Amino acid sequence: MSMAISYERTGRTRQKARTRAALIDAARGLLAGGRTPTVEEAAEAAGISRATAYRYFPNQRALLVAAHPEIEATSLLGEDAPADPQERLDRTIIELIRLTVDTEPELRTMLRLSLEPDPGDELLLRQGRAIGWIEEALAPLQGRLPPSALRRLVLAIRSACGIEALVWLTDVAGLSRRQASQLMRWSALALLRAALAEGDDRERSP
Repeated sequence: MSMAISYERTGRTRQKARTRAALIDAARGLLAGGRTPTVEEAAEAAGISRATAYRYFPNQRALLVAAHPEIEATSLLGEDAPADPQERLDRTIIELIRLTVDTEPELRTMLRLSLEPDPGDELLLRQGRAIGWIEEALAPLQGRLPPSALRRLVLAIRSACGIEALVWLTDVAGLSRRQASQLMRWSALALLRAALAEGDDRERSP
């Protein structure tokens, strides 16, 4: 990976940036079509020579990691975020599910890569972005739930939503993507209600 980066940073950097972007766009297009492209296949689709492509991506894994869609959002709440935790969570989960379904082929590839022996690259599935989005949605519960209980709730919701849950619900349970999306949304809200009920019971206990 370091060889590819140093090559891209020396001489004709703008042209090299365009070449890299063309390879990534080609790989994303192939992924969206249900294929897991090799460097050679991405090069052919982009109209770039194989030798040139390997200067940017020395192997398939490096290409696939680069082709993962970048999601810059630090929040999924949007404008005029509600104060109610359930409304905030519902809005966040709806958007998370939309992103998951829209980029499902790329996310499936990233999920597969995350299960392989770690070569030292930083996969996006391991960065906890969804956890941060859920934590923000449930921020009003700070002080209402103990920190450990709130953290448990966030992790439970994350485990019920996202590409891992979508893969299981569609591939194993046999649900349609619409049914899987509805179930993930229902699960997230059910977990929130259960946690709040548990917190209320704790407060009523002597």
